[in-house]
Amino acid sequence: MEEECLNTESVGNDDAADECGIEGDCAMTEYVNQTGVIENPLPPSVGMEFESYEDVYYFYNCYAKQQGYGIRVSNTWYRKSKERYRGKLSCSSAGFKKKSEANRPRPETRTGCPAMVKFRLMENKRWKIIEVELEHNHLITPGSGKFYKSHKIIGPGTKRTLQLDGPEEVQKIKLFRTVIVDAEGNGGVDTDGGQFGNDVLLPSQLKLKEGDAQAVQSFFFRLQLMDPNFFYVVELNEKGYMRNLFWTDARSRAAYGYFCDVIAIDTMCLTYKFEVPLVAFIGVNHHGQPILLGCGMLADETTESYTWLLRAWLTCMLGRPPQAIITDHHKTLQTAVADVFPRASHCFYLSRIVQRIPETLGELFDFEAIKVSLSKVVYCFLRPEEFEAAWEEMTQHHGIRDHKWIQTLYEDRKRWVPAYLKETFLAGMLPLQQNETAASFFEGYLDRHTSLKEFMDNYDQALQANRQLESLADMDSRNSSFMLKSRCFFELQLSKLYTNEIQRRFEREVEGMYSCFSTRQAYVDGQVMTYLVKEEVEVEGSKRETRDFEVMYNASEMDVLCVCGLFNFSGFLCRHALSVLNQNGLEEIPPQYILTRWRKDMKRSYVLDHSCRGIDINNPIHRYDHLYKCIVRVVEEGRKSQDCSKATQQALADMLSKLHLVEDRPPAM
Repeated sequence: MEEECLNTESVGNDDAADECGIEGDCAMTEYVNQTGVIENPLPPSVGMEFESYEDVYYFYNCYAKQQGYGIRVSNTWYRKSKERYRGKLSCSSAGFKKKSEANRPRPETRTGCPAMVKFRLMENKRWKIIEVELEHNHLITPGSGKFYKSHKIIGPGTKRTLQLDGPEEVQKIKLFRTVIVDAEGNGGVDTDGGQFGNDVLLPSQLKLKEGDAQAVQSFFFRLQLMDPNFFYVVELNEKGYMRNLFWTDARSRAAYGYFCDVIAIDTMCLTYKFEVPLVAFIGVNHHGQPILLGCGMLADETTESYTWLLRAWLTCMLGRPPQAIITDHHKTLQTAVADVFPRASHCFYLSRIVQRIPETLGELFDFEAIKVSLSKVVYCFLRPEEFEAAWEEMTQHHGIRDHKWIQTLYEDRKRWVPAYLKETFLAGMLPLQQNETAASFFEGYLDRHTSLKEFMDNYDQALQANRQLESLADMDSRNSSFMLKSRCFFELQLSKLYTNEIQRRFEREVEGMYSCFSTRQAYVDGQVMTYLVKEEVEVEGSKRETRDFEVMYNASEMDVLCVCGLFNFSGFLCRHALSVLNQNGLEEIPPQYILTRWRKDMKRSYVLDHSCRGIDINNPIHRYDHLYKCIVRVVEEGRKSQDCSKATQQALADMLSKLHLVEDRPPAM
């Protein structure tokens, strides 16, 4: 038998293992010089393939730095021919050191941490990860990775550091050629999209028409050329054909840093079998406008595909999960969300559930009556116990208690019924009123019959239109004073802080205070006073009825909580809570109910639409993005001929000389 291990796995002492990566580290320096570094690498997973042993080390080292821990080479296996065929990389806290007999031994830093990756050389001469453990038995802090030995130098004989966190410039993302493949792991990309020359279309690949694969490639190349921080990942199936895609840009990644509390995962294109199998990650900005946080295309609606996409998105967003996620009512997606975002609140679009009533219950004899009863039960009852009693009565009355879809809705009621969602902050992203619907981000640019090529041609137009609306709203909020409709102190207070659109929404609650004709204290429990606020509300057309809303108020803490739950649903206080504050003599809303995410005076660093208002010259990210786009246009012109190329090179050399002179010039007094 040819194989033998020259470095056996050690249980108690891994010190000797640290020497195993020397040969590879020297070769890795050349690799780094060629391709740069990986920013925000994906977590290692079984099935990933790499060109060399050094690539695996480099990839895992970058991931460890991002997460906040160091790594060591624990084991390397060799054949008799001295060829490496297997390796193991571990957390730097793996194992335990031998007890030292020194008078002043160094403190123990190892904890026997199990985190590691194992990988081996395959027949195709590529290195494949075969086992992964991501959990640590000690605290790791993202951003502290720079203090570990493995991140200070690449290897002996080189002083090149891992440039993962440049101080000002936005680092260009570099990915390995096949960063993720399926579990069987045969790499290689088919330029024809995998359909042509193959009579049988595999179910686990994107259904591409002629020229679509090239269109996807050109689309990604173009976006990466214009955006130095563009991110994309391709998953391949066992034949090497494209199965799933994910991409996002620098602006989306930066915007998520400000609006990461709530996201929606729009799978409408998959649900309604659009020609483009698009999945869009949507957030909401400080004007209440939708913002794009990433896109994907999936070959199928399996849990595996959704899980892959969610993990790719989460990794791209620095591993920061949102507090709440909104999706369609979809079991496989529900399973994937629970796996990738176990701590996030997962809600379903109420409006889309209501839209499905005709197709699921339309054949029932008294369908119209059922539809009215179902809507009343969902929208009119504010407490869980009231909803459940009304639901039971409704299902028995109409004889639909055993209907499969009705049973499924009831089992998942805590994810879509407003009575259960009042403790989840949703930033106005979940329509909870009758006749409200959730619009698609690409509405007007993508329909059921839009081809993949057409969508990619329309993609930039859709993004620019959305971003122009945001820029115009920014200018409107900064440069125009909001016209107050009342003399209410609350309205005056927020008009100085909130963007105009959020102020308009809040104004409706201020106006609604006049329909609250009675506010009385019902009882007191310690420091908490409970009020009943009566309001006339409109029901079923022009009919009106009086409803009681219970509001709890703690004067010492200045906490106010209404049973309607509007603050968590929309991000500002309701008319009932305002009525209670007003009755208690408050002239300003307590600071905990003034959210930073709606403020117009917040400086947000993500790149603005330069076509609207230029750039912020004091913001290094804006300067970098603007200069990069300018130089790309120069390169495009310079490549057209040999003469243009020579002229461009000379102009760039002259430009660098001038910049050096500016840099050496003493500062003005």
